[in-house]
Amino acid sequence: MEVNEIYMRRAISLALKGKFNVLPNPMVGAVIVGPDGKILGEGYHRKCGEAHAEVNAIDAVKDKALLRDCTMYVTLEPCSHYGHTPPCADLIIRMGIPRVVVGCLDTSAKVNGKGVQRLLDAGVEVEVGCLEEDCRSLNIVFFTAHEEHRPYIMLKWAQSADGFIGALCQPGERVSISTPLTTVLVHRIRSYSEAIMVGSGTVILDNPWLTVRKWPGRSPMRVVVDRRNRLSGNCNIFSDDAKTLIINDDKPLRETVGELYAKHGVTFLLVEGGTHLLQSFIDQGLWDLCRVEYGTIVLGEYGTARAPRFEGYPPLRTFDFEGETVKYYSHNPRFDVKNL
Repeated sequence: MEVNEIYMRRAISLALKGKFNVLPNPMVGAVIVGPDGKILGEGYHRKCGEAHAEVNAIDAVKDKALLRDCTMYVTLEPCSHYGHTPPCADLIIRMGIPRVVVGCLDTSAKVNGKGVQRLLDAGVEVEVGCLEEDCRSLNIVFFTAHEEHRPYIMLKWAQSADGFIGALCQPGERVSISTPLTTVLVHRIRSYSEAIMVGSGTVILDNPWLTVRKWPGRSPMRVVVDRRNRLSGNCNIFSDDAKTLIINDDKPLRETVGELYAKHGVTFLLVEGGTHLLQSFIDQGLWDLCRVEYGTIVLGEYGTARAPRFEGYPPLRTFDFEGETVKYYSHNPRFDVKNL
């Protein structure tokens, strides 16, 4: 492994520490290395609205005079615009750091090469593309939103051993295909999703809360597709302070998810609906990652809703939890689900 890759891998590991708190911003890690190869400072973007990775790494260097002989390794191109914080490219220039190694460019409209150009114009030596695929994979949600102008879309369902996701039961009762452990893991996913989408049928049949209860963190915005205006005000999704958005127009699904990004800033959408809604996303190729739980329960004659048809995609990763198998499928096989 090359020396640059060693430090960039460290920067990637630092970036991942912010994954539950930075959306819609990207995860970013930075490492500052002295001429003798010793790490003098490290940092990562901890929370949206707070200091960026480069700032935290520079702050960690005790003797700022040493920065004039250092190399900074950063997973994403330093920003060049004012947002919640000043441009990181300007800070790097002001502190006199002579060399910067960048994992990948920031393709959002506000940056898109401008940060690197600003560094070059100031005489900083810049190298771009160290572990580029790993750094892009780290922020696949961010890149999808800014390059495709829609949220990164993750489909999720649990199906029985005989291929059902729903069962006939008494009102108020629910047949659980998921285990307690996989339920916790789903709430973990919800905690870093910005929106969770279901259809009105799911709300009517299951009356879910669609909140984060089994994992620390904020609850996502609830998005319910109710084009026939079937919902009543006494559903659980209306009984707390979490935001709920009802979609009751006839716009195409692709336009609907585009508006979630454009109007509501949603960069990560988790779809937990029933078969009809999930199949619509699949049939239109409108998904990025799919998480399927394969339970051990057999529903037989009580099964009411067949699992979505999902063919042609080999599993990207497979996990076993208490006898239940969870498989991830992806449109981008280079993406590593460990980053989620």
